[in-house]
Amino acid sequence: MILSDRGIKERLGKDIIITPYNEKQLNPNSYNLTLNKNLICYNKRLLRVDEYNPYHSFEIPPEGLKLKPGWVYLAKTNEYTETHNLVPMLEGRSSIGRLGILIHISAGFGDAGFKGCWTLELTCVQPVIIKPNIEICQIYYHTLESVPEKEYDGRYQNSTGVITSKMYEDFKYDRG
Repeated sequence: MILSDRGIKERLGKDIIITPYNEKQLNPNSYNLTLNKNLICYNKRLLRVDEYNPYHSFEIPPEGLKLKPGWVYLAKTNEYTETHNLVPMLEGRSSIGRLGILIHISAGFGDAGFKGCWTLELTCVQPVIIKPNIEICQIYYHTLESVPEKEYDGRYQNSTGVITSKMYEDFKYDRG
């Protein structure tokens, strides 16, 4: 099941923390999160899963920034969230999708216990200008049939900035 607006409000401050919270961003079964001005883009077109990939950081100016197809722009939400005993999920808003903007490639699924700002993988199907602080995506919450034995405590926990892939860390260990 997915929580309704009523369910989200009942769990605010308990199983759900959203900071800052704005009642106007609450939908019938989700909450809109906004786009921070800070972005990251990798320096090279060819990326490797087994190596650190260099990147550069920049800001979306108030007048906007043109996203180019074929690139991944890592962004973050302005909102910090915590979710306990629920599964948080992110999807793009329909108004964003209708402009050809995708807010995640495959990372819209969160874990119970996640704490932090969400890193978004922005891509577009045609050039489009984005602006900072727009309501770009929505978070919604699935209920769990039981309380998890352990909550998320992975490498992206407590993130407050835009975070690049840390998959290369998996290759530091002998998997044999």
